[in-house]
Parts: sequence; C-alpha cells; structure tokens
Amino acid sequence: MFRLSNNLIGVLNFITFLLSVPILGGGIWLATRGGVTDCEKFLQTPLIVIGVFLMLVSLAGLVGACCRNSLLLWIYLFVMFILIILLFCFTIFTFVVTNKGAGEVVSGRGYKEYRLGDYSNWLQKRVENSKNWARIRACLSDGKVCQNLQESNQDFDQFIRDNLSPIESGCCKPPSECNFVYQNATVWNRPSVVNSSNPDCDTWSNDQSDLCYDCQSCKAGVIANIKDKWKKIAILNIIILIFLIVVYSIGCCAFRNNRQDNGAFGWKGGYA
Repeated sequence: MFRLSNNLIGVLNFITFLLSVPILGGGIWLATRGGVTDCEKFLQTPLIVIGVFLMLVSLAGLVGACCRNSLLLWIYLFVMFILIILLFCFTIFTFVVTNKGAGEVVSGRGYKEYRLGDYSNWLQKRVENSKNWARIRACLSDGKVCQNLQESNQDFDQFIRDNLSPIESGCCKPPSECNFVYQNATVWNRPSVVNSSNPDCDTWSNDQSDLCYDCQSCKAGVIANIKDKWKKIAILNIIILIFLIVVYSIGCCAFRNNRQDNGAFGWKGGYA
C-alpha cells in the first residue's frame, strides 16, 4: 500500500511530465519549421532544454516514488536541492541587478525617457554586447514594436501626452533634447543645428527599419523593460521556491519510506 508522501510525489511529477510535453514540443516545432526569425531561434534552444530537463526529472521522481526505487528518488531529490539553491541565488541576484535605474520624467511629456548609464553595470554590459544586441534588435524589428506609433496618426500635442512604453520611448523616437521637428510619431526632421552632445541625435534615422534601434536610449528602454519583467519574475520565483521546498520535503518523506520498506539500515517507522 502506497504511503501518502509517495502518492503526492507521484501525482506532482506526473503533472510536471505532462507540462514538459508541450514545452518540448514547442521548442522542436520552432527548430524544425521554416521561416524562423532570429528572435524565435533565440527561444527554441531554452525551450528544448527546459522541456527535456523537466521530463527527465519528473520521470525520475515518478518512477522513484511509485516503484519504490531509492536510487532514482535520491537523484530526483539531489536535482531538486540544486534547483532550490540555484533559484534562491537567481532571485537574490535579480533583486540586486534591478534595484538601480529608473526613467526620467520629461517636462511637458506624458512619457519618460531612459539613459543607459542609470542602470546596473551588469545589465549594461549584457545589452551592449554586440552579439546580444544583434539578437535583441532582431526581436524588436520582428516584433514591430513601433508599428502602433507608425499607425497612430497623432498630432504633436497628442503624441507628447501619450504614455509610451520604455521601448517605444527609447527606440521609436529621438531623445527630446535633440529638439527634432515632429512630422509623425516615427518621422522627425533634423534641425539645421543640434545643440546636444547626445550621440543618439546622430544615430536617429527616419528609415522605419532603423529608427533609434541602435541608440543608447533604446538599449536603456530595453533594460527598463527587462527590469520590470525581472521584478515580476522574482516575485513568481519566491512562490515557486516555497512550492519546491514543500515538494522537496515530501520527497524526503517518500525517500525515507522507500528505505524503510526496502529494509535498508534496518529502519522502523510509521507512515508519512
């Protein structure tokens, strides 16, 4: 007769195994279909790795708990312990690297503007890396992040009252200090004299495939977006961490049951 802890571990890992199937399938689908964008290529490898990892770990936990295989359950618990440590460290790291930096309020504007130097050095280095930025830029282009602005048909007064996202503010328009002349949301005419030392004033292009994608403000906008997402992920990580600790504790009970039932060490004990 199965004990409660073994049953719980078996059920939880069966659910995890089922969840791993669509994750792995999604990664394989991205890897095999034609016409894959650079942004989608960036996603396919993590999806496949996560899918395979979840599948193998859940199978080890499922077989170890239901078939009373102490070796597999020990491997499962060891991997769970490492995962808990890594998730804890990543959560702390996330709070540290996202603690610095915020958008600057621009007088008379409904949006904020972003400066790369305001954010943590670690995030700056990752975004400024040419290989990383090439991938991010491809994602911005493929995702048509400026399309809503291109199609908005707003006049200047409407535009400056708009609440732009960090990426729209940094990548889809020149910085306000450049004093470019507004034609539409993504077309700005350069004045004869630019009284600003900001290099983004020279980087800006009215070519709709370029815009300010290579600007420092665009990289800052991407970091601001990452910062917002990572803080939400960190909160989710805390919830997942608590869940994993509970599952790990149940797994320890199941492992103890296996050792008792197999007669190892001559343990005697009640049901868990």
